[in-house]
Amino acid sequence: MTKRSLTFATACATAGLSLALLSPLTAHAAEQIMFVSQGGAYQKAQTIAILDPAAKKLGITINQDSVPDAWPIMRSQVATGKPTWDVVDVATNFCLRGGEQGILEKLDFSKIPNAAAMPAEYRSDYSIAYEFYSSVLGYSLKKFPDAATAPKTWADFWDVKKFPGRRALRNNPLATLEAALMADGVPADKLYPLDVDRAFKKLEEIKPHITVWWTSGAQSAQLLNDGEVDMVMAWNGRISALTKEGAKVAYTYNQGILQSTSLCVLKGAPNLSTAIKFLNEAVDPIHQANLPLHIDYGPANPKAYDTGVIPAARVGELPSAPNNAKVQALMSYAWWTSAAGEAAEKRWLSFSQK
Repeated sequence: MTKRSLTFATACATAGLSLALLSPLTAHAAEQIMFVSQGGAYQKAQTIAILDPAAKKLGITINQDSVPDAWPIMRSQVATGKPTWDVVDVATNFCLRGGEQGILEKLDFSKIPNAAAMPAEYRSDYSIAYEFYSSVLGYSLKKFPDAATAPKTWADFWDVKKFPGRRALRNNPLATLEAALMADGVPADKLYPLDVDRAFKKLEEIKPHITVWWTSGAQSAQLLNDGEVDMVMAWNGRISALTKEGAKVAYTYNQGILQSTSLCVLKGAPNLSTAIKFLNEAVDPIHQANLPLHIDYGPANPKAYDTGVIPAARVGELPSAPNNAKVQALMSYAWWTSAAGEAAEKRWLSFSQK
């Protein structure tokens, strides 16, 4: 995952905090876990909103590590037979692959009631959705100042005559293939299984008009902010951060692709029973409702929206809010980790290199 640009150490230093101070480390705590996330402003936010309150409630110590790409380390740790990580916050597709490859613990949801109450599509035998973000259509208000005539759909993004301007898409098939199919008229709730041939055919139409195929969330935001492109597929948090800085940009959740990170537990985790207790607290509705008070990502537990913790104005900004979620496509990570999905990823390499 690359949607968070700051390193955890940088974020901590900026806040004047040390790793030791970010978690309630208690010298005499009988139970502990090692929690791993992606660093930056995101890990700082979840520390304040979720990790610290969960540790206090459970009376445990939550030690932390942060890596931008946990997947290869997850595999290598389990291969040693003595993993040091317990719970990992990682892209949902890696949780599913980890389950298939036998490197994750199968979850007993009778011991994780908060997760058991969540929608079935938000969890698997090996994972629980933790937070949501969206791939959305963003655009320049300098180029499209009138909301009535601004691009609102992926069909608009593909329509270079009605909506002239420079464009950018992510150099990755996840969400990009979904956007191409919606541009070709496929309803958001009818995307899966993806018609890969149809998606690539549609992408060939727009390819000559793509100025940049971006490779990081920071790059996508910079392209739009600097006026290098007039419209872009980007993560909602990147564009909302620009709007808070006063940039003349906007985005729509219409036909967004709702994506998630998930929590999973390494096979042979050294603190397994404590890790399971933590999973239940991590998706507690109150803890989940606290997260968007600190960062522009949505809670994974829908009950967070019933707590009254999130101000109404804030609810309208979040990708997983009911009114926003219903106009988006929920990414099927099960499809992307299937043989068909893996074939589509390989095909993307050929598409992007020619």
